[in-house]
Parts: sequence; structure tokens; C-alpha cells
Amino acid sequence: MILPLAKLGTLALRTFSKPIANRFKKEASIHPKFRQFIINFAQANHRFTTNMQRRIYGHSTNVAIRPLNEEKAVQAAADLVGEFFVFSVAVAAVIFEVQRSARSEARKEEQRRQELEAMKQRDEDLAREIELLKQKLAELEELSKGRGLRNRNIQRTDFF
Repeated sequence: MILPLAKLGTLALRTFSKPIANRFKKEASIHPKFRQFIINFAQANHRFTTNMQRRIYGHSTNVAIRPLNEEKAVQAAADLVGEFFVFSVAVAAVIFEVQRSARSEARKEEQRRQELEAMKQRDEDLAREIELLKQKLAELEELSKGRGLRNRNIQRTDFF
């Protein structure tokens, strides 16, 4: 019962994170200090990706890279922030699921260990009981020999 509810909860969390990310993107582009920060970040990201693309395609990387205009930079950085938020929520959901699964597996392993320990204890108890019965049987045989009792119909067989 808890597994479907946990999965449904993580799905709902991921679904609700998208509108939250969109709201976050909108607010990020309005706030003046954060706006300047994301513009600088977007420009650095643009330079990095352009250089990587030039290297991949074998073009020269010494050429000056034109910066993005301010609106494109804000939009690119806001999209990146929104996608990062959605990705973070998804990663958190996966980590939660893995930890929950590991805890469940650890509980099962502990239960198996306890059951094995109980079986070993029962085995040891039965072995002691058999030894005690063997000793009592030997004592009875000695006692019967000492009294001269002998039953020809009973044959001793070692079952143990």
C-alpha cells in the first residue's frame, strides 16, 4: 500500500515542480540584483558552449564571441534555472526512493538473519537434547545390565 502512494507522491511532486519552476523563472528575471547575476551567468554559459561547439566542429576558438542581448541572456538563464529546479526535484525523488528501498531491504535482511539465528539455536537445542537422551539410554542399559535384566525382544538401534 505504501509503495503506490510513495510513487504517486513523487510523481505529484515532479508535476507540481514545473509550475513552481516557471514562477521562479519569472521572479528571477524581475529582481534587479539576481537579474544581473543571471545575465552574467548566461553570458559565461554562452561563451563556454560556443567555444565547445567550435572545438567539436574544428573551428578556430580565437574568434571573439558576440554576447547575447540582455533579454536573450535573461531568458536563457531563467530557463536554465527552471530546468535545474525540476532536475533537482527529480534527483531528490530518486534519492528518496533509493533510500527507502535500501531501508526496506535492510529490514528484510535483518529479519532473515534473525530467522537463521533462531534455526541455528533450535538445531543446537535439539543436538543437546539428543546427547542427553543418548546419555540416559546408556545409563538405562548399564542399569539393566547391572540388575540382570535382559529383554530379547528389544534390539537397540542407533537412530542418532
